[in-house]
Amino acid sequence: MTIRRWGVAAFVAASLTAGALLPAVPAAAVHGAVPGDFNGDGYRDAVLPAPGANVSGKEAAGAVVVLYGSSSGLSSTRRKTITQNTSGVPGTAEAYDRFGAATATADLNRDGYADLVVGSPYEDTTKGTDSGQVSVLWGGKNGLTSGTELPSPSESPHQYGQDIAALSLGPAGGTSVVVAGYDAFIHFSGPFSRTGTFGVAILGMDVGSVESVTLGDWYGDSTPRPGVATARDGDLTGGRLHTTFAIGTELTGNGLITASGDVNGDGYDDLVAGDPDEPAVAGADGMPGGRVLVWHGSANGISADTEPVQITQNTAGVPGASEKGDAFGGGLTVADLNRDGLDEIVVGAPYEGVGSVRRAGAVTVIPGRASGALGSGAYTFTQDTSGVPSVSEKDDFFGTTVSVGDVNKNGRPELFIGAAGENNDTGAVFVLPGGSARPTGTGARVYTGPSLGLSQTNGTLLGGNGLLWLI
Repeated sequence: MTIRRWGVAAFVAASLTAGALLPAVPAAAVHGAVPGDFNGDGYRDAVLPAPGANVSGKEAAGAVVVLYGSSSGLSSTRRKTITQNTSGVPGTAEAYDRFGAATATADLNRDGYADLVVGSPYEDTTKGTDSGQVSVLWGGKNGLTSGTELPSPSESPHQYGQDIAALSLGPAGGTSVVVAGYDAFIHFSGPFSRTGTFGVAILGMDVGSVESVTLGDWYGDSTPRPGVATARDGDLTGGRLHTTFAIGTELTGNGLITASGDVNGDGYDDLVAGDPDEPAVAGADGMPGGRVLVWHGSANGISADTEPVQITQNTAGVPGASEKGDAFGGGLTVADLNRDGLDEIVVGAPYEGVGSVRRAGAVTVIPGRASGALGSGAYTFTQDTSGVPSVSEKDDFFGTTVSVGDVNKNGRPELFIGAAGENNDTGAVFVLPGGSARPTGTGARVYTGPSLGLSQTNGTLLGGNGLLWLI
């Protein structure tokens, strides 16, 4: 294993002049894992985090529920609940560890089985209180049965594991894991092994406290590179965005959550950021109701000179209208839902009102386009969409988290939507089947804590809490 450190002196200088960018509220883990085939049966398995789950009397120790895919889709009876008390998992379940606060999926050791990376950002370690821990649970013919720790090289980690991204670009490409923390981000490159070894770890400390991370092939060279969003900085909506990790290289625009994918089908991954904050001055920074920004990759990658495309609910073709407090961009993922080779942008607006119901939440899908303005053909789901179980209720926060994956191998990926506020914050995950051209509410299912054996009456946060502790 090789560990490299970037920018310690510059980080210290910035801290002395501007103050460390530490949040005044608890961290928010903003991403959840896409489905992965952990047991090698040919079907992807869904990952439903529950970072507020009580474990053996330990409040909010956290859990992850894996629902195994099959030709008939998912079933609550085909599941495995994983905690830090599960055999083979590093650590021990303790109160407020919040195991599962962030999760990511990739075949890290290239053995044909997907692996699951899990963050516990409030884990106390020998490095300090709330220093955090990240574990890799290794896939195999019996599923996720063993794990190793992916340690932070930082001397003083803080909430390490609050967001995680993992990406393996195939036999000829690179494999990486990037982890967010308030002291630094850490970029791990392969080769990874089941014994816990890895290639290189880069400790990045020049960009400020990191809120969200993603990995993308910005240059089209099969090399995963990070994109990060920092914590809020001064009066800006959201934080600063970086793909080049040195002071003064931030991108135009800001946000609190990042994702990546090839939105225009040109072979280069694009960086997408959600900026759900309300601006102090409309148009001067963010946009009322929230926005999404897209920086297109190219042979020259993405740099400070790359101008982003802005999308709001007032953009032509996008349903609804930008209204103060919608938090459009509060949930985010990028994936090809209609199988046309162009990735869609899936945007959660967890504070969106539905009719007269406040903060019920909505999810908007913005189709990828090879040319022309993004927004045309966009469509929206709420709990009032035909076929979607339940109904829109105040503070459901439908769209807290979003992810995409094909769990029945029919070539039509399912859309997973988290609603952290459902049923007294026990949370719920809605699974919308893939249709002939897009996901559909017809045949949709909902999974709640009790339906998965998580019986507590509040605070389970099934599906994850996304940005709700920040926005």
